[in-house]
Amino acid sequence: MSYDDLFHPTEEHRTLRELVASFTTQEVEPQAARHDELGTLNVPLLQQLGELGLLGLTVPAEDGGAGMDSVAAVIVHHELSRSDPGFCLAYLAHALLFVNNFYHCSNADQRARYLDKVISGEWIGGMGMTEPGAGTDVLGMTTTAVRDGDSWVLNGTKTYITNGCEGFCFLVYAKVEGRITAFVVDRDCPGFSSSQHIDKLGMRGSTMSELIFDDCRIPVGNLLGQVGGGLTHMMRNLEIERLGLAAMSVGIADRCVDIMVRHAQERRAFGQPLASFGQIQRYVADGYAMTEAAKCFVYNAAREVSADSRARLNSDAVKLFAAPVGKTVADWAMQVMGGSGYCREYPVERLWRDAKLLEIGGGTLEAHQKNITKDLVKLRTLA
Repeated sequence: MSYDDLFHPTEEHRTLRELVASFTTQEVEPQAARHDELGTLNVPLLQQLGELGLLGLTVPAEDGGAGMDSVAAVIVHHELSRSDPGFCLAYLAHALLFVNNFYHCSNADQRARYLDKVISGEWIGGMGMTEPGAGTDVLGMTTTAVRDGDSWVLNGTKTYITNGCEGFCFLVYAKVEGRITAFVVDRDCPGFSSSQHIDKLGMRGSTMSELIFDDCRIPVGNLLGQVGGGLTHMMRNLEIERLGLAAMSVGIADRCVDIMVRHAQERRAFGQPLASFGQIQRYVADGYAMTEAAKCFVYNAAREVSADSRARLNSDAVKLFAAPVGKTVADWAMQVMGGSGYCREYPVERLWRDAKLLEIGGGTLEAHQKNITKDLVKLRTLA
């Protein structure tokens, strides 16, 4: 194996993929359809990822994590999403939106209180950014925090929050005198509540709800970083989040290519395998080519993303390119399978439903187009 292997830069990356692929086949795949049907998160399964050391994947080893990088995060999201993108979304909300983000904007005391519990899975985490009136327009958020003695008092509502039903601790963004600031809010803080589960089309193996802050009092020590520093934390973490979401789309597409090929070999029409017909060959070949192109882009972009470097341009570009690939290839797999692909007996219809969110969550396609154009104009001006 070459050190320049795009998908396995080190032997540790290859070992990680083997571990996650095996876990996905043995543990994730058998439960995926059931939890999709119920619209519930398999909490014990998520906690098993803690036992495997995957919930603190990007946290340095000296602080109890696995000490791995963005390529490792891509590997995990890629492999898990081959079987259950909904479950993988819950993992992303915990491991990236909470654990990774929290680690890089917390102090030693905060880490001592939270890290071991979220890395083990004892506490499930999430992140509160989107509001009923502010999604892509994060500067339009209206949740506020006011200092009152030894407490911060939060008021407002966050919505569409993954892990909102099961989570104990949330990284929440609120405005302090108009400046976006990050806090940790625990479920047992006075004035905090969450709504009932919000039912949804896909990604049903994870839950989402509103987070409601009604004069919610949190300890003064739950401020993360400095007042007004939340926007920087948010933008930095969005880069690895977008990589994870793009990798999920690749996982969906990978699985759907496998399904198409198998079905085209086994199913016969007019005395021939489906694979002998040009219309089917187009879906299989184009689906494979799109998947491989997205895969290469995602893994290459992952090399640029770290806590110490900014890579907004390519993290936007890779999600803009990769997110529609999962939906498109799932659609083609369903077309190849015909009526059987449309039935819940097979996984394609679930993967097809799951894939749509990736064009919306973590930044809409339109937001990526805006960001990319803005950054390219700025780079050209500087040049």
